[in-house]
Amino acid sequence: MQLILASISPRSRKAKSAAADSLTIEYIARATRLTPTSAVIFDSEQSLLAAADRQPGRPAAQLLLFDSRGDLVSSEELAGLLGRLRDDSVPRILLAIGPADGWSAAARTRAHRIISLGRITLPHELARAVTAEQIYRALTILVGHPYHSGH
Repeated sequence: MQLILASISPRSRKAKSAAADSLTIEYIARATRLTPTSAVIFDSEQSLLAAADRQPGRPAAQLLLFDSRGDLVSSEELAGLLGRLRDDSVPRILLAIGPADGWSAAARTRAHRIISLGRITLPHELARAVTAEQIYRALTILVGHPYHSGH
């Protein structure tokens, strides 16, 4: 199973938060010790969706979209979802932070699941860092690592 943290940011915009980017990189590096994990920034929703579908000779990636209108899930529930996909031999899972204006109807239809980080609004870079940490936390739950203490 390969995990890909995807986000959308026009190439013309510079990162607003070096600290949030640093956290994202740190948690992706930690997650990679448990399963292949990467972070990719796309310049548009269309390019993200194309990347989810593009894998010659292999099935399309499972697409998990993060959106404030999605399902609220706990860390344990996210771990359970990733564990089920792993056990179903899903080769690629793309966990995607949406564009500033929200996901299009086409993206929402394409998604395997739409998940919320909560009802609050987060800056894009902070949402990436939080999602990277939750990916790492979910993987530690799956392997029984003490990082996650249950709260």
